[in-house]
Amino acid sequence: MGYPVAVPVLTDKQIFRLTRDLIDISSISGHEADCGKFLLRTLKELGFRAEKMPVEGGRFNVYAHIGHPKIVFSTHFDTVPPFIPSSEDTRKIYGRGSCDAKGIIAAMVAAAVRMMNEGTDVGLLFLVGEERDSHGAKVADRNPPTPPPRFLINGEPTENQVAIASKGALRVEVTAHGRMAHSAYPYLGDSAIDKLLHALHRIRRIKLSTHREFGPTTMNIGVIEGGRAPNVIPDFAKAQLLYRLIGPPDKLIAEIKSVAGDLVDVEIVLHIPFVKLRSFAGLPEVVAAFTTDIPALSHWGEPILFGPGSIHVAHTAGEYIEKKQLLAAVDVYCSMAKQLLAG
Repeated sequence: MGYPVAVPVLTDKQIFRLTRDLIDISSISGHEADCGKFLLRTLKELGFRAEKMPVEGGRFNVYAHIGHPKIVFSTHFDTVPPFIPSSEDTRKIYGRGSCDAKGIIAAMVAAAVRMMNEGTDVGLLFLVGEERDSHGAKVADRNPPTPPPRFLINGEPTENQVAIASKGALRVEVTAHGRMAHSAYPYLGDSAIDKLLHALHRIRRIKLSTHREFGPTTMNIGVIEGGRAPNVIPDFAKAQLLYRLIGPPDKLIAEIKSVAGDLVDVEIVLHIPFVKLRSFAGLPEVVAAFTTDIPALSHWGEPILFGPGSIHVAHTAGEYIEKKQLLAAVDVYCSMAKQLLAG
């Protein structure tokens, strides 16, 4: 198969070091290039054929492989702000991206090196932009390898449980328009904020769907903005809503427009579909209430969602990954790959 000279499997300390090295390179969405360059260099040193996959400007995905892999491990290397450097104690590694998803990258690299040493073709796909709009995944889906992989093992923090579903996302922007006036004479103006508050009250009263297996659809009003000054009747106001979906969004969108469309403009900014995923024999199961790159990677094989770390600490000031869970994930990734290839 023309494999390079085998690289020794990564030790526990090397896996921890790789995790920290990745964390210590800031890669906030839109500014991932330095981390991408580090990944390219590291993967080439480990014996993979690694290449850039241009996305936009100086941004790029990283695809590395040995042979013609039927299995590809994938996750993202962008993070949410702010940058938080790494630290560790005897049990945990801390820092921005430690569990979402740079620790997962380290586990996947370690698993792929082990498979390479065993003579198995394997691929690694590391993506930009997952935390914002999955732009890197969308570009990757237009550029799958030939022949395409049969399986995509996607990594997100699921606490080493297999996700049997991943909720979708619907981002909605509602905008109210009014007319400015002096606040001493409110009848001369038309308050956009009053309209927006009234619209949000109606929207919050919409009964959201629920599923006995996958749980409820949920909604968060994440951003509210508007107005000019306390003594000015506001001529504009805007809110950004995010729904976590357990099915198609059409009925919900129609209901939002029906109850609030006379007060505000309703714009659908982003839709990521709900995805039902396969279980995996012998592994505990969970429903991921968050979205992933999986819906944008339809040409990279049947998806499996699994990774170390807890989503409950991702995006927080105290983000961490447990070392024990990180190392266990390496074994599970290798075992998953063997079972899938054998099947």
